[in-house]
Amino acid sequence: MVAATRYLAPLREGGSLPAIVECDDDGTYVLKFRAAGQGPLALVAEIIAGEIGRLLGLRIPELVLMEVDSALGRNEPDQEVRELVLASGGLNLGMDYLPGSITFDPGTRPAVDPWEASAAVWFDAFVTNIDRTARNTNLLWWHRKLTLIDHGASLYFHHNWQDVEKKAVAGFPGIRDHVLLPWARDLAKVDVELRRRLDSGLLAGVLAKVPDDWLLPETGAPTPAEKRTGYVSYLLRRLEAAPFAEEAIRAHANLK
Repeated sequence: MVAATRYLAPLREGGSLPAIVECDDDGTYVLKFRAAGQGPLALVAEIIAGEIGRLLGLRIPELVLMEVDSALGRNEPDQEVRELVLASGGLNLGMDYLPGSITFDPGTRPAVDPWEASAAVWFDAFVTNIDRTARNTNLLWWHRKLTLIDHGASLYFHHNWQDVEKKAVAGFPGIRDHVLLPWARDLAKVDVELRRRLDSGLLAGVLAKVPDDWLLPETGAPTPAEKRTGYVSYLLRRLEAAPFAEEAIRAHANLK
C-alpha cells in the first residue's frame, strides 16, 4: 500500500476524473477514486481484471492500494474534482503512471502482433470488458509496446448478481466491437493456451487483493469471504464454458 502525498493534475479523458498523484514511495500514479462513477465496484473490477490480465502475460500497469487524505486536492480549482477527492478520503486504487505514452489509434493501421491482439481480445471477452472499442481504446503505446489500461467496466455482472450462473456461461456480443479484433488471427490457439494459465488457486489469490470494504454485501453473499467465493466460482465457470471464446472466434471470422 502507498499513500498519496502530492496532487499533480486531473485526467479528463473519460467520465471518472482520475488524477495524477505522487506517493510516499516516490512513484507517480493515476489515482482511481472510490467515489467516482460506479463506486467501489469499478475498483473491484480494475483489480480482478487487471491482475488476471497480468497472469495471462498481458502488459497492464501495476496496481496499488492507495491511501488518500481528503485534503489532497484542496488547491484544485475545479469544484467537481475537489468534491470527488473529499468524498474519496481513505482507501483508493492507483495505477502506475506511464509518462510519454501515446493512445493507440486504429485509424493509422499500426502493426500489432496477432498473438498479442488475440490474447487481448480473449481476455476482454473472458472478463466481459465493454470498454476497448475504436471510440475508447484504453490502449497505450509505451516504449513501442501495447499496454492495456482501465478495466473498471469489466465484470458488469457484479452490479446485479441475479442469474449469475447464466451470466457465467453466456457469450459476450460486445466483442464484435473490440478495437483489436481485426488483428486477432490466433484466437483458437490463444484460447487453448490461456485457459491453461488460470486455475482456482490463482483466481483466489487475485480476489485476496480486493479490500473487504469494497466487496459490497448482496443477498446470498453477505460477507467478503462469500463474495470472493462467488467471484471465483463465476470466473471458473466462465473459464470452463466455451461461448465467450467461440463468440470471439466467430466475430473475427465475420469481419469484412
